[in-house]
Amino acid sequence: MVLHIPTLLVVSVFIFFLMSLLTFHAWLRETRERPLAYLGGMMLLAAVGVVLVSLRDMGMDFVPKILGNVVLLLSASLNWTAMRVFAGRSPHVPGVLAGAGIWLILCGVPVFYQSMPVRVSVYSLLAAGYGVLTLLEFWRSRQQLEVAYMPAVVLTLLHTTYYIVRAAIDQGVAMDQALKGYGAGVPLFSFMLFESMLYVIGIAYVTLCMVKERVELRFKAAAFCDALTGIGNRRAFMVNGERMLIECQRRGAPMALLLCDLDHFKRLNDAYGHQTGDQVLVAFSQVLAETLGTKDVFARIGGEEFACLLAATDEQAAVTVAERIRQAFARLPLLEPGLLSVSIGVVSSETRGYDLQRLLSLADEALYGAKDRGRNRVHTVSRSALELQPD
Repeated sequence: MVLHIPTLLVVSVFIFFLMSLLTFHAWLRETRERPLAYLGGMMLLAAVGVVLVSLRDMGMDFVPKILGNVVLLLSASLNWTAMRVFAGRSPHVPGVLAGAGIWLILCGVPVFYQSMPVRVSVYSLLAAGYGVLTLLEFWRSRQQLEVAYMPAVVLTLLHTTYYIVRAAIDQGVAMDQALKGYGAGVPLFSFMLFESMLYVIGIAYVTLCMVKERVELRFKAAAFCDALTGIGNRRAFMVNGERMLIECQRRGAPMALLLCDLDHFKRLNDAYGHQTGDQVLVAFSQVLAETLGTKDVFARIGGEEFACLLAATDEQAAVTVAERIRQAFARLPLLEPGLLSVSIGVVSSETRGYDLQRLLSLADEALYGAKDRGRNRVHTVSRSALELQPD
């Protein structure tokens, strides 16, 4: 069954234009995500390009043959650009203009300009080339993209495959024949319009879903991140810490909790200003990041208080790590020597179990033990217990 070409042309222009408006609306009103702007531009150019290409056989051949196809190739390049920007890269202007430039150069060759089969094949290969570039963007960014991008890959792969096949088998059809519904190329022409509409609708929906998912992930990350230091906050520590404790308990592996409190922090703020105090907090966070392992969990859980959960670590090893943290912080050249110090309370699951709230309470006791004994030291719960025993 051959679809009615005039109806398909009108519907395709309407759909491209409508999807363009909706995508621009989503960009302007909701997310301000640049990929949506490029995608909206792609659909708008597709609508204009279809109108121009449909003007064939009306005595203005340069409009559909040159201008119309240039606009459609720019549309294809913006589709690639939208996915490239979504993947975190800048638009590649030479690449955007390459397809249209190649077409303009070839149109200066009489053999190319006068042969419809050659023009159809070259256009299809250029469009397929932009599809391949889009797929490469997803492949290069597969490790960084945290959203579900496979639907976009599948859509682009099918769209690209269609144009590769079209380049090999489509000989083209005159517009008067297409409008009247007869000729060998009519079925392929009608299918091209139908496929283009499906692709535009599909890629718009999928891209909106990816943008929305990424925005939600950013909000979620912000909710679990300390705005000043960039490390986890108390909420993140409780969630990730509970997960670590469950896993360590399941494997029967020890773990340790370090509770760190920067000494005389209020005095430091009063003497040097809150900006310096913020720099000290950031610097201590960096010390933790450099000292702890990749599987450890650490966060800023209060004003100048930090907590660290060390995976597969007994109490003795935890004390060693805490001493490294204390010494590294004291060596920082932010202030005069001796002004930066931290007290650390240590507790281990070996004797205290895997209950996070209990471990935090006991580590807090150990921390106050370190404060009571002069600060700038590491103190353990077991040491406090021994000191409380009667002679």
